[in-house]
Amino acid sequence: MEAEQLLAHTLDVERIQLYLNPDRPLDQKELDEFRPLIKKRKSGHPLQYITGQTSFMGLPLKVDERTLIPRPETEELTEEILSQFRGEKDLDILDLGTGSGAIAIALARFLVEPKITAVDKSPEALELARENAKDNDLLSEITFKQSDWFAGIEGKYDLIVSNPPYVATGEIAELKEEIKEHEPLKALDGGEEGLKEIKNILSEAGRHLNEERGTIFLEIGHDQGEEVKRFAASQELEEVSLLTDTRGKDRIIQGRKGKSHVENCSNS
Repeated sequence: MEAEQLLAHTLDVERIQLYLNPDRPLDQKELDEFRPLIKKRKSGHPLQYITGQTSFMGLPLKVDERTLIPRPETEELTEEILSQFRGEKDLDILDLGTGSGAIAIALARFLVEPKITAVDKSPEALELARENAKDNDLLSEITFKQSDWFAGIEGKYDLIVSNPPYVATGEIAELKEEIKEHEPLKALDGGEEGLKEIKNILSEAGRHLNEERGTIFLEIGHDQGEEVKRFAASQELEEVSLLTDTRGKDRIIQGRKGKSHVENCSNS
């Protein structure tokens, strides 16, 4: 399948075209372009970085070494937000660590006239996120801002969402070669226990959430749920709940503005 994707990329056609004309031989120029891509993939380069593109919630995105490649788990995070807020209008949303802009762009596309602020510490990541917003005709719908989490942020929001780094430093070496050798480690490394940035966000989220419906959604590691839930409940959050992914693993922490109160919850 990946070879087909690389061949389609070389020929600048959809994969279906390969099946519609399976006997067409490649000319020398096409072979000279295709073979290095195969070698690059075999050497461990991520497919998405080679083709320079991926899909998130059905939307096309450019991707390269400036940002992480969006994962299915992050699509599930975005789908959870949409399932709860799809019918609401004019939501003020803060996307922390926007990276490629995937979450912000999907929410801008599928929610009703949201006001989205997407921030990232990396100016290079923000540049790519802007390109993706422009390519999806959503540049005017999203405000991009350079900030280290909440450092440059004022005001309050109805929704705060983030996919922060949550891999423990000691576990980086255990990741697949194509991840640890090519994707930006600063977007993966969550400190000694993988919880450093998660706790940083949760400790400040309360003062940036609106009183009425302010809600935070964070993607977390599958084995971090109970500890993150306890920490979130100790902050200015209530109705703290863990949501599971399609494999039944803890994957999302959700909390609302208010006094500490913990509620057990999981997706079906």
